[in-house]
Amino acid sequence: MLQTDGWTEQGARNALRAIFDAAVGSADPHRVLEQHLPEKPKGRCVVVGAGKASAAMAAALVDAWPDVALSGVVVTRYDHAVSAGQIEIIEAAHPVPDENSAKAASRILEAVSGLGPDDLVIALISGGGSALMVAPAGAMALDDKRAVNRALLSSGATIAEMNAVRKHLSLIKGGRLAEAAYPARIVSLMISDVPGDDPSEIASGPTVPDPTTIADVREIIARYELDLPAAARAVIDSGEETPKTAANAELRIIASPRQALEAAAKTARSLGFTPLILGDALEGEAREAGTLMAGIATSACLHGLPVSAPAVLLSGGETTVTMGKGPFGKGGRNSEFLLSLALALKGRDGIFALAGDSDGIDGVEDSAGAIVTPDTLARMRAAGIDPRMALSHHDSYTAFAAIGDLVVTGPTLTNVNDIRAILIL
Repeated sequence: MLQTDGWTEQGARNALRAIFDAAVGSADPHRVLEQHLPEKPKGRCVVVGAGKASAAMAAALVDAWPDVALSGVVVTRYDHAVSAGQIEIIEAAHPVPDENSAKAASRILEAVSGLGPDDLVIALISGGGSALMVAPAGAMALDDKRAVNRALLSSGATIAEMNAVRKHLSLIKGGRLAEAAYPARIVSLMISDVPGDDPSEIASGPTVPDPTTIADVREIIARYELDLPAAARAVIDSGEETPKTAANAELRIIASPRQALEAAAKTARSLGFTPLILGDALEGEAREAGTLMAGIATSACLHGLPVSAPAVLLSGGETTVTMGKGPFGKGGRNSEFLLSLALALKGRDGIFALAGDSDGIDGVEDSAGAIVTPDTLARMRAAGIDPRMALSHHDSYTAFAAIGDLVVTGPTLTNVNDIRAILIL
């Protein structure tokens, strides 16, 4: 059993998990939604929504307003559904949309049609909504939309860049849902999973005016050399813009990465660590971020800069993984970040780390992320894993699975992006 200045390895692991769980728990819809609800409407109240947290948000709304007749439809990821009274719950695929994603968009647009000024639409929006709710524009078919998503996911584009493209290829994103609900009042309750909490980027902003333009989209397509289907290119070539205003619309962010990191910091203090939040909007290549964070952690360990031990470095945001050419293994951005971190630390004593996606799923695998300890690399090699080769093949999931260090939570029913915690003992 490793031990550093009174901290055992198991104690460090337990501390990391408590910090991560505090961050995730702070964004539980049942804890945060009710305080942000608007006045109850004179007319109908229609509930729509999309995202990994949308069903849980709908259930929290039903509990908060037992005296209001709620109807509508929300879409969430498979295995994320919960009962929400008379609100219909549809499950669909993520990150690549399926037939249910198209069905959900159609049902949502139908639910908000024909409403009047006394009616209220509550839109429950969280990360993942872009794939879960699709209404292809122009002559695009669902297969075209899938091809676009695959191209974007493997390109290395940021979430903001991906959403700019998605919005201009949709009949429901980029403010078009709000447009369809007019003249009803629409209040969007949003759980942010995007760097900087820009509401126009959360689930591609279906109820928010879109600041991006066709010119932006054309530049993104050129820069990343995106190979888009002909039908998608035709939509872009048409030059049709997304809505730049949204009448009778209001939005409220009810949970965010910053709030989650503050909850993590509070728990860290209670455990005797000095927390240092490095930011809630970190982006860039996962492996490069791992190398950078290893340098900061090493400085803290050796020199007490930027913080003295015992401490924890906290960060949020969303890194990217550019796939390039295969062959590829299994992994996600958090496990790739951690494998890079471990390689850069080279087994340095006194540094432990956890990185995980707050929704409980790192990419498309069944783990939220993983844990790094000083002997991570040695244990991987003993298990027959070459850590550097695993990193080059984007096979970080396999590497951490081999040593039993995946963090498995199951669906958390919320989503405030990635949480990274590095303990300095």
